[in-house]
Amino acid sequence: MLHLVDMKEFLNKWYKNHALIYKILLFLVTTLFIVYLFPKTGKFRYSFEKGKPWQSENLYAPFNFAIKKSQTEVDSERLEIEENASVYFDKNSEIKDQVHSEYESKFNQTFQDTLVLNSRDIALYKSGKVLINYLYDKGILDSDYSYPSNKPAILTSSNTVVKQLEYSDLVKMSGLRQRLDKHFSNLTSLERRNKMISLFFDIIKPDISLNKSLTLNALEEEMAQISLTRGSIDQDQLIISKGQIVEDEEYNILNSLKSEYESQAWNTTNYNWVLVAYTLLVALTLLMLLLFLRKYRATVFRNNTKVTFIIFNVVLMVVLSTLIINYNSQYIYVVPICILPLILKAFFDARLGLFAHVLTVLLLGFIVPNSYEYMFLQIIAGIVTILTVSELYKRANLFISVGQITLIYIIAYFAFFVIQEGQVTSLKWETFGLFILCGLATLFVQPLIYIYEKIFGLVSDVSLLELSDTNTKLLKELSNKAPGTFHHSLNVANLAEASANEIGANAMLVRVGALYHDIGKMTNPTYFTENQSTGINPHGELSNRESAKIIIDHVLNGIEIAKKNNLPDRVIDFIRTHHGTSTVYYFYMKEKANDEETNTEDFEYPGPKPFSKETVILMMCDGVEAASKSLKEPTTTKINEFVENIINKQMESGQFLNANITFKEIQAIKKVLKHKLANIYHLRIEYPE
Repeated sequence: MLHLVDMKEFLNKWYKNHALIYKILLFLVTTLFIVYLFPKTGKFRYSFEKGKPWQSENLYAPFNFAIKKSQTEVDSERLEIEENASVYFDKNSEIKDQVHSEYESKFNQTFQDTLVLNSRDIALYKSGKVLINYLYDKGILDSDYSYPSNKPAILTSSNTVVKQLEYSDLVKMSGLRQRLDKHFSNLTSLERRNKMISLFFDIIKPDISLNKSLTLNALEEEMAQISLTRGSIDQDQLIISKGQIVEDEEYNILNSLKSEYESQAWNTTNYNWVLVAYTLLVALTLLMLLLFLRKYRATVFRNNTKVTFIIFNVVLMVVLSTLIINYNSQYIYVVPICILPLILKAFFDARLGLFAHVLTVLLLGFIVPNSYEYMFLQIIAGIVTILTVSELYKRANLFISVGQITLIYIIAYFAFFVIQEGQVTSLKWETFGLFILCGLATLFVQPLIYIYEKIFGLVSDVSLLELSDTNTKLLKELSNKAPGTFHHSLNVANLAEASANEIGANAMLVRVGALYHDIGKMTNPTYFTENQSTGINPHGELSNRESAKIIIDHVLNGIEIAKKNNLPDRVIDFIRTHHGTSTVYYFYMKEKANDEETNTEDFEYPGPKPFSKETVILMMCDGVEAASKSLKEPTTTKINEFVENIINKQMESGQFLNANITFKEIQAIKKVLKHKLANIYHLRIEYPE
């Protein structure tokens, strides 16, 4: 029994802290994954490029090392060996004897017009024997091979070298006719010449065939003898001085040092230390991100989905950059890193976007070449991204911002190049093309935002713009069922948007929240005064408590309707909080007149109180707009006092305590509301008589 109690307590503690445990696991898994992507050997501390000045201090050799040949030199040597390598052919010595035997038989059959060969036939017979000996001394190929004429050829028989000669010395079957014509050109009789040529074509057989395996093995042996190094550098020898141009020789030496340093045999201890060091640095970087969220974005930190979303995007940028570096580090600027701050700004805010961007660039600084130049360009581009992209849902703004980002890349790279080179004649124009490709890839942020909204259930300004359309199904239904409420919501939306713009809040979000905040009134529209067009008040047949319950329930009904229609949580928050924990004052006072011991809690909204600037703005604007209908013969003075009274009552009841809004911002909102109401009632300036 005691064991079951302990287990229950353990499960309860685990459940209470499951959000924190999830973040710890996410932190550990992300750290290990990023470390897995990074190289595990020592990192060469210097960056250098051929043809550019050496930016660091004088470099002396830290140890003895060999100068490795460049890949071009090695390839050149390989090509030379391949061109000069001997080709091995197998020679069948039995073929010659067979051909001689067949020749004697064929010759007798061809020239059998006399019983005894005359002297002319004997001379022709001997000439044919000489030609056979000549051909087979050279060797006759079984096929025409595509080797150059001066290619060394070695004839072997039973794995024993018979003769060494050039490939052109061997007889090809395709050139046999030419040799026969030349040899028998002294025959005056055309008939006898043709008979001899025909005879030879019948008896000649190839005795030379290519030995592929022996040729390949010999070539591989010669290739294996190629030395990959040329010369060596002694310890403490000066390699390059500060400011010296990195020419071909220095470049090869520096590459040899870098290769030796990064590829030297690491024992288990060294490997583990490098692994620990990388893990510490990556963990510190991710920890800074989580601490920032915990301290300055507490609502985001408490939401595991949002934390996962942020870390996922950071890891995505690291993965893309790592893949490009592994393929070819010259294309590193094609990766659209500025998508990260764009996305985080679209879903959260600019400060979080820039902070995450800077940390991501710091992580990538471990693996990119010319890390200082890369980090400078990317951080500057990230700042420009945050400063220029104000309204992402406007397509023109995105195109203009991407153009500005690309221009900043080009200007910063040009400045770095001039500082390093001191001239512009050798400027790498193809790098500018990479920046343009990066800018075009950044435009992919629009469809990516849509994908993220579906996967993570988040909402961006692009979705808010769609929801703000009064032709949406839900707002049309509100307009049909509760036209007075719909008109009230439009007025509140206009007031709230102007107020949000005044204090720098999210105007689009508060406008959408205002449009949907009273959709719960569609359930019982006639119980709300703005929808009572007949002059009959249905509350006359209800008790004060029943009336108050119907009024309060429009919040709960609104939440239910919003969820059925898949409205985002950020919009539903406005429905929950637009009355906070305030009291249905009219029915409460009527009930209290009958029963002084009436409990206030029975007439209070369930809350919660507003917890952001935007939800506070909606509460203020909703209260002012709804109550403004009771103003009779409004004047500027009446409106000013009216706005002050409504908002001061909300403040006195503690409705704004959970929101990060200042007195200065509240005063600014009051000023906007007074000005807007004055315009609504068409008040003129009161001139003195």
